[in-house]
Amino acid sequence: MTSQDTRRLVLQMAAPLREDGPGGKVDHFLALLQDRLPLWLGVLRDLEHRAGRGQVRDNLFVVARAGIDYYADVQSAAMPAFTSPAVTVRFRHALKANGLGPVAELTPLASYLREERLLGRVSAEVDPAASARLLLAGCFHHACIELFVGAGDEPSRDAAATEIIRELRLEPR
Repeated sequence: MTSQDTRRLVLQMAAPLREDGPGGKVDHFLALLQDRLPLWLGVLRDLEHRAGRGQVRDNLFVVARAGIDYYADVQSAAMPAFTSPAVTVRFRHALKANGLGPVAELTPLASYLREERLLGRVSAEVDPAASARLLLAGCFHHACIELFVGAGDEPSRDAAATEIIRELRLEPR
């Protein structure tokens, strides 16, 4: 799926989600998603070409750093947009219908880790899908903490990305 395809799918999701009229909180969130999601998915899709090249931790640092940025940007707009359970349910259905749910993030990351495991650059004991979920969860968590308590009390985004990758313990022993 190209960036243009992703933007088009986000636009298609807009009409059924509107509860507050054009230009409201949902539209603001979808506009931000339309801008940021293609870039984020592009970073993940670029991993396809990184297996066996560079250092695994460096390749994943780019992903973790972009993930923290993406979640920080999008979550600030998502909270006000999803105060209605009905909008949340419609959004959930729209994501699934358009193939933009969590699988769009997990699949390229898990595939990359699986390929690196086959190449011996990631430990044979590593579960690629579980590690992908943990990396994304760490990024999401850092972004949420930053959103609620501010950036000063947590490690920097670069330091957090480094910590997340290190603690996955992917390297062969």
